[in-house]
Amino acid sequence: MKLDEIDAKLLNLLQANSKKTTKEYANNLNLSVTAVYERIKRLEKYGAIEKYVALVSKKKVNKEFTVLCHVKLAQHTKDYVTDFEKEVVKLKEVVECYHISGDYDYILKVHVTNMEAYRDFMVSKLTAISHIGSTQSSFVITEVKHTTAIAIY
Repeated sequence: MKLDEIDAKLLNLLQANSKKTTKEYANNLNLSVTAVYERIKRLEKYGAIEKYVALVSKKKVNKEFTVLCHVKLAQHTKDYVTDFEKEVVKLKEVVECYHISGDYDYILKVHVTNMEAYRDFMVSKLTAISHIGSTQSSFVITEVKHTTAIAIY
C-alpha cells in the first residue's frame, strides 16, 4: 500500500492527538467524515497504525529517573541473544530495548523512581539474567527532546 499526501496528513494529525473526533479530522483535511473513517480503518488494517495509547507523565507517576543502560553479552551466540531478549522484555522498568552495533550489544531505556530503585533493578533483576558480560549506565540529566511521533513526509 502506498501512502498518499492525505494519509500522511491524517497520520500526523492522529499522532498529535488521537482523541479528536473523525469530524474534526475531516474538517482539517477538507474531507467527509466517511472518507476519513475509511482511511483510518485502511491505515489500521495495513498496519501503519499499530495501536492507540495514552502518554503518561513520568513525573506524575514518580518514574522520572531515566537511565540508558548499555549491555554486553558474555558471548555472541544465538542462544545467549535469544535468552537475553526473552528475559529483558519481562522487565517492567525497561521501556525500550535495542540490539545495537558497536562496543555493546544492547541499549535499554529504563524508568525508575530514583538511584536506589535503579540499583535494586540492576542487582535483583537485570544482572540476574544469564550471559550478561558487562553493563554501563548513563543517567539522564535533562530530557531535551522526547516525542513518539514519526515524521511523515
